[in-house]
Amino acid sequence: MKIKRVGLDLAKRSIQVHAVDEHERVVLKKSVKRAELLKLFANREPCLIGMEACGGAHYWARELAKLGHDAKLMAPKDVKPYVQGQKNDANDADAICEAVSRPKMRFVPLKSIEQQDVQALHRIRSQCLEQRNAKASLIRGLLMERGIVIAEGLSPLRAALVRLLEDAENGLSCSFRELLADLRGDLLRLEERLAELTRRVERDAQGRDETRRLMTIPGIGPITASALWASIGDGKAFANGRQLSAFLGLTPRQHSTGGKTRLLGIHKHGDSYVRGLLVHGARAVQRTAVKKTDEPSQWLNRLAQRRHVNIATVAQANKMARIVWAVLTRGEVYQANYRQEHARQMLKAA
Repeated sequence: MKIKRVGLDLAKRSIQVHAVDEHERVVLKKSVKRAELLKLFANREPCLIGMEACGGAHYWARELAKLGHDAKLMAPKDVKPYVQGQKNDANDADAICEAVSRPKMRFVPLKSIEQQDVQALHRIRSQCLEQRNAKASLIRGLLMERGIVIAEGLSPLRAALVRLLEDAENGLSCSFRELLADLRGDLLRLEERLAELTRRVERDAQGRDETRRLMTIPGIGPITASALWASIGDGKAFANGRQLSAFLGLTPRQHSTGGKTRLLGIHKHGDSYVRGLLVHGARAVQRTAVKKTDEPSQWLNRLAQRRHVNIATVAQANKMARIVWAVLTRGEVYQANYRQEHARQMLKAA
């Protein structure tokens, strides 16, 4: 039994296998336990194996690649059109097996263990950030119920908490003071934890050549550079910068009919965390571009004058994603006047 292509539908306890031969005949269709999957493919000839990019997919893809197979990951939204019949594991594996054979299928870059380690660090930091903000909002809400309104920002909140706990004449009950002191302690511990995680991300970014080169791009600091590397690696899985921008959900949706093309907002597919970091970085670039006279800044200023500021910000984030691809794949640092320098060199060569 020679297998040409396999579709795997991954789950927590079992994995559905759907395999076809070179004549597209189904030669294997069964559910196996997780512990049995690698044994099933250990002594077989190399074949193409497709999986949805879900929990555990990168681990299985790495393990199957060690056995000599060509493991590919796909976004679930790209597999869905190939599902036939009812929603079940067998039909899902069949659809994955069919989708992985499509010549225009867009595959998800396979992450290394190191990339997943960095991604885990970012997830923990992001969760800590959410918990800190939630704790601050809880404190503000409780104080507002007692007629005390604190100015926006964490610094005014920290100062107000010290002042309220020291003031014995502000009308707060002893019970609420104890709760407020506990909440302040929780907030300070979360801030210390967040600061430590941020330092770890920054150290990691400074210790890698790819992220150091990414940090030469305006609007990209150590956190964004580290998150980009954890998401896309060396960027060579993408043919060009536009593919990377589309992968991150920064390209516009399109609605065309009757020969008329209408561009809508960005489709927001892909990694929302990395996309958000790029948009935040684009806002920082836009704020400083007003005072600059270089060509990239002037382009952004002209766009902001013609369109809404948010549209200009997303356009800048899109441009940054394309620059990221160029910096990673070419092994160079960012050059603000690259086009002019390239044109000058071409003229000299001519």
